Parts: sequence; structure tokens; C-alpha cells
Amino acid sequence: MIIDCHGHYTTAPKVLEAWRNQQIAGIKDPAAAPKVADLKISDDELRESIESNQLRLMRERGCDLTIFSPRASFMAHHIGDLAISSTWASICNELCFRVSKLFPDNFIGAAMLPQSPGVDPKTCIPELEKCVRDYGFVAINLNPDPSGGFWKSPPLTDRHWHPIYEKMVELDIPAMIHVSTSCNACFHTTGAHYINADTTAVMQLIEGDLFKDFPTLRIIIPHGGGAAPYHWGRYRGLAQALKKPLLREHLLKNVFFDTCVYHQPGIDLLTKVIPVDNILFASEMVGAVRGIDPESGHHYDDTKRYIEGTLNLSAEDRHKIYEGNARRVYPRLDAALKARGR
Repeated sequence: MIIDCHGHYTTAPKVLEAWRNQQIAGIKDPAAAPKVADLKISDDELRESIESNQLRLMRERGCDLTIFSPRASFMAHHIGDLAISSTWASICNELCFRVSKLFPDNFIGAAMLPQSPGVDPKTCIPELEKCVRDYGFVAINLNPDPSGGFWKSPPLTDRHWHPIYEKMVELDIPAMIHVSTSCNACFHTTGAHYINADTTAVMQLIEGDLFKDFPTLRIIIPHGGGAAPYHWGRYRGLAQALKKPLLREHLLKNVFFDTCVYHQPGIDLLTKVIPVDNILFASEMVGAVRGIDPESGHHYDDTKRYIEGTLNLSAEDRHKIYEGNARRVYPRLDAALKARGR
């Protein structure tokens, strides 16, 4: 089977965005703030939003299961305070849960956390636990920059983040390191901020010793690992200068990269530089990069084509990228699939 580890609910019914706009307006004018009960989305509306978009494309492209989380740019942790973020995260996670219940063979959840700038990450634990224990989610998305492009949080290796890591280890779930909208005009959200964050996360993990404290922790760096695979020699050299172990020992026991690169030479490079055991199939379908590539005539986010087109991959390697690695990195997903006889 083919498991896509990077899917977002980018096609949620428009009433969700309208409710969010009201919530934001209510920050300045509490009288304008909506109630959670004001948001009404039927199962039929959810089905339509999925069947005509993600599910249709999954079937056309031969993808079986998507690990599905709230829309990344909608997380917007920089907006409001902890109460605002908590309400918004709860709503978005519940919608992903409902999608997973409507389409249990095709979607399984990953949680958005109710992060807020300057707030202790341990405040995220109740939502995290609810999503894993009650909703059956198999992972979380962790935003290393809740300030929205100004990087006011400590590095990912700082003890600031330990409450999240401790709970991840307890529940045996991985985290995808994924920022949200940039409110810094210097950084385009998907073209700069996302890729900068991926690259920054890799360098922070190289500089620190996080995996000495959490040897079983598993981290996914999306968008092909940002610039890291392209500059792998630089990072190997920096690790050496910092007197760290070789990256295969220091980083690649715990860190994984997805395939959201969107062109054949990029996937070719990724699979040559990064060990196949550290690559997870992903598309971020109907996400940041849409449309037809005029050079290939195919959708940019049809990433299965790139895996099939990579000449240095054996059938065994493709199986690892498509399915085997995901089952290993997401143990709760593997358990859920085995329970269903898959």
C-alpha cells in the first residue's frame, strides 16, 4: 500500500474560515466573538469537500492512506492567546477526526497543537492526549516558531520543548516539524518560511544533543528536509566542526525526510543523499504547490511519479518509502492497520 505522511485539510468547507475570521475579529471586539456551537458543518459537507478533492486525487494517483492534519497555514499560532489557539486547534482537530471516521480506509489523523507565543508547551498536552487517545491520531505537528516568522522560541533542543517530547515518547508518536503562516513580510509563507524552518530545524538538531535525552524520539522534517539534503556536505562538515558524531549516528537514527520536493531532480538527489530508510512518501496534496508543471505536463504535487521515475531505487527501496518506513516511524498507524488486516 502507499501511505502519504503529509496531508492537510486544505479543502475544508468555507464556513470554517468564516468562523475563524469572526474569532479573530472577536479579539478586539469580544461582542463579535462566535461560539463554538455557531460552527455547523454536516457530514455531507465534509464528504463533498474530501470526495471531490483529496480522495479523488488519491484514487487517480494510486495513494491508499493519508496522515491528515489541519491546514498548516491556518494554525496561525501567533494570533490571539492560548485560549484562542486552544479553541481553534480543538475545532480543526475534530474536523480531521470526523473525516477519518467518514473515510476510515483513507485517512488517519495527526494533531495540530494549541501553541501560543511565550506560553509553556506543556499547555498543549491535554489536546495532544485527547487526539491520540480519543481520536486515534498517530502523530502531531509541532511548530518551532509560534511567533509566525520572528523566531522568538528557544531551539528545538532546548528544555523548553521537553514536555512535548516526554509525552511523545510516552505515547510512541512522532512529530512533523511544521511552521504556520509567516507574518514577517521578509519571508513568503510557503516559498521561504516553510523551507527556512525545515533547514533551521535540521541545524538545531545537529547543534544539540536532544536524542541523548530522548533516544527513541522520532522527528519528520517536511518538504524534503528544506535545504539540508542539497547542502548535506555543509551539514556534515558543520557537525564535524562541532565535534558531533557522524550525521548517520547523530541525526539519522531519529530524523526522517518526506518527499514534498515537486520535481524529479530533487527526488533523485534526496534518494542519493539521504538513506532510503529515512525517507517517507508524502505529497502535501492540494497544498502549497498546485497546478501543472509545464515541463512535465503533470501536477507538481503528484509525487508518486517522481518516486517511480527515480532510477536508483529498487522495488525494495520503493516499498520502504511508500509503506515500510511509515509503519516503523508511526507505530500507532502500524497497529491500526494491522488491526484492520492491512
